Amino acid sequence: MAGIYVHIPFCQSRCIYCSFYSTVDLKLRQRYVDAVCHEWLLRKDELAEPTETIYFGGGTPSQLTISQLQQVLGILPTGAKEVTLECNPDDVTDDFADAISHMPVSRISMGAQTFDDNRLRFLHRRHTANQVSDAVVRLRQAGIRNISIDLMYGFPAETLDEWRRDIDAALALNVEHISAYCLSIEEGTILHRMGIAPCDEEQELQMYELLTDLLTAAGYEHYEISNFALKTSNGDSWRSQHNSSYWHEVPYIGLGAAAHSFSGRYRQWNVSDINRYIKAIEQGQIPCERELLDDDTRYNDLVTVALRTSDGLDLNLLSEHHRCYCLKEAQRYIDFGLLRRDGERLILTRKGLFVSNDVMSSLIYV
Repeated sequence: MAGIYVHIPFCQSRCIYCSFYSTVDLKLRQRYVDAVCHEWLLRKDELAEPTETIYFGGGTPSQLTISQLQQVLGILPTGAKEVTLECNPDDVTDDFADAISHMPVSRISMGAQTFDDNRLRFLHRRHTANQVSDAVVRLRQAGIRNISIDLMYGFPAETLDEWRRDIDAALALNVEHISAYCLSIEEGTILHRMGIAPCDEEQELQMYELLTDLLTAAGYEHYEISNFALKTSNGDSWRSQHNSSYWHEVPYIGLGAAAHSFSGRYRQWNVSDINRYIKAIEQGQIPCERELLDDDTRYNDLVTVALRTSDGLDLNLLSEHHRCYCLKEAQRYIDFGLLRRDGERLILTRKGLFVSNDVMSSLIYV
């Protein structure tokens, strides 16, 4: 299997925490869409396997017009098992939901972030809490059966009770998938320039444990550090198939400014500049850098993505040299109860999830 990621960098306004490449210059939308389609024609032979997932991320993909979305979808491979479109809740009008229902979009991902309107204004989000539930209703009425929402915790002065109310509000929507992230203060963001202090580590741990307790009690599978999916009627789950491909070394092409690609042998990333991107593509050139992956780098990449998941790290995928190194370094974390070995897999324990970065960095081959 293989995947396609399409980066849509347009936003009506910038959120104060966002570090992804974006622009508020909506005048460039059509030229950009034309360039993305051209890039696909230049690169479509790079994927040797059938395309099983397509993901429109951003930015705000729902800032494209319906005809622009149709243009991109019309040129990409058909028959993908999962096609995800990220949306802002306030973009999901009746007309938008109806139009999406006639496209090959099977999954919607919305950034709810919080159900507290004061905190939404603090983040510079455009939507209100009520618009999230309104959007879910509209999407359901339009026939969308796979909806994911993002939540955020660790706001300045946020209490556990306030976080519990956000989780309860999310659960009341009965969506198939929930992602949750602690508010991080990335260099270069508005939030960083505001001088906001990060959440206290002990408070963050309590919020993470509350999240895990409430969502798993409600029937969600905790399949990745920050991601939870309901079970399907046939016993599977509504895991994000596209994001899961990142964690299991599935090749994918990234289209658009700042988009990343992975072939198994190399990583590639496009220039993070919409004007340079468009001009290069219009001249038939891919404005990118590429890194060939040696065995050590591939091992390090595998450790840092596979251990994020409930499936863990498959030791059979490692060379004998890296396997011995990994098991030797992992033993102390097994002894501390942060890792467990299940046959030929290493898996983070619940206790280990919160300190996953420390565990994974210790397994890196240097």
